[in-house]
Amino acid sequence: MSSTSNDAGIGEGEMHLENDVIAVSDVDRSKEFYERLGWRLDDDAAPMDGLRIVQFTPPGSACSITFGLGLTTAAPGSAQTVLVVPDIEAAHKDLVGRGIDVVDVWHGPPFPVEARQPGRDPEGASYRSFCSFNDPDGNVWLVQEVTTRLPGRV
Repeated sequence: MSSTSNDAGIGEGEMHLENDVIAVSDVDRSKEFYERLGWRLDDDAAPMDGLRIVQFTPPGSACSITFGLGLTTAAPGSAQTVLVVPDIEAAHKDLVGRGIDVVDVWHGPPFPVEARQPGRDPEGASYRSFCSFNDPDGNVWLVQEVTTRLPGRV
C-alpha cells in the first residue's frame, strides 16, 4: 500500500470527471428535455438490443451526462447534480426562457430547504447563490454561482 499526498490524486497523473450516468424512465422524453436546455447532443446510439446510449454536454462544460437503456440499475430521479454558472440571475432567466420550471434564486446553504434565504447572496459571495430544477424524472439539478474559485481549483 502506498501513500499519496492530498494534492497527488491517484498515481502520478490527473483525474478528470468527464461523464456522469443518470437514470431516466423515458429516454426520448429526457432527450427532448436536455435539448430544450440547449445542451449539446454528443451521441444517441443503440449498438445492440436493450442498449441505448444518449450523451449530452452542457455549454462550456468538460463533463457530460449519459442516460439511456441498459446503462444503470439506479432508480430514475435519484441523481443530484450541480451545475456551476458565473451569474445565477442570468442562468435563472435563461432557464425560465427555455420553459424550464426552475426554483427562484436563493442564498445560504442548499440543504435543508428551510435554511434557504430568498434572492442572490447580498454580498455576492461565490458559492452561496443557487437555483434548481428537476428533469422529467425528478433528477435534481442544483445551479450554483461561482465567481471566484477557492484556492486549489482551476
